[in-house]
Amino acid sequence: MATSENPADSHPFTARRITFIGGGNMGAALARGLLGKGWSADRIRVVEPAAQRRTWLTENLGVATFTDANAALADADAIVLAVKPQHMQAALAPLTITRPLLVLSIAAGVRLASLREWLGPAATLVRCMPNTPALVGAGAAALCTDPATPADARHLAQAIMSAAGTCCWVEDEAQLDTVTALSGSGPAYFFLLAECMQQAATALGLPAATAAALARQTLVGAGQLVAADPAELATLRERVTSKGGTTAAALEAFRADGFAVLVAHAIEAAAQRSFELGAPAAP
Repeated sequence: MATSENPADSHPFTARRITFIGGGNMGAALARGLLGKGWSADRIRVVEPAAQRRTWLTENLGVATFTDANAALADADAIVLAVKPQHMQAALAPLTITRPLLVLSIAAGVRLASLREWLGPAATLVRCMPNTPALVGAGAAALCTDPATPADARHLAQAIMSAAGTCCWVEDEAQLDTVTALSGSGPAYFFLLAECMQQAATALGLPAATAAALARQTLVGAGQLVAADPAELATLRERVTSKGGTTAAALEAFRADGFAVLVAHAIEAAAQRSFELGAPAAP
């Protein structure tokens, strides 16, 4: 079962020092979100090997940047691992963690067991699956950790991820494969639907630019309606579906062509691929 908490309002997390390993798009988005939530720039450090990117981070976010990961860990209260999965082991190799320290990984497919093997027993590990809307502060993320992880570490991890959107907890790490298929990959599904709507309208004679503008804004507007109204998704759908009307005709065409089955197959395929990518390599 997924659970959610809202600790940020009652815990002075903005005094905590956060070090990011990796200053790419997602790491920068989280750092920007923390700044917007009240963290001061001097509480955030970023380890980034690319000189041009370090300059960008300093100029745009005002945070200190490092090439030496261990230097950036001095006095840190948490580390956020924001490097690509294929680079994770190499990025962690220089790290020396000898005290209890929250390590929050946002790398897809990198299991907690692998992180423990690479980081040793002292680190308090939390794994998270975010998605790209975090780049605009509208992310959806799920977190997972060991049952023995202290509440303070859980709350800090959630405060960090909440800076870029909504997050919740799952109890079983295996559920993160489903999370990856649902929300991690999910934005692409909505883009594809809007893209197909645009193409269909163009085929019916609507100018391409007009079809694109209407499809994009319909996607945006539907998302804003969902954000503004806590009603069930089925209820929102029913509200715009008049009996015998145009929406009903379209939804019936979706049903007749097996839309729900197609979506289920797509989610299953993505979840399976997430599992495969996170499985240990064969000896």
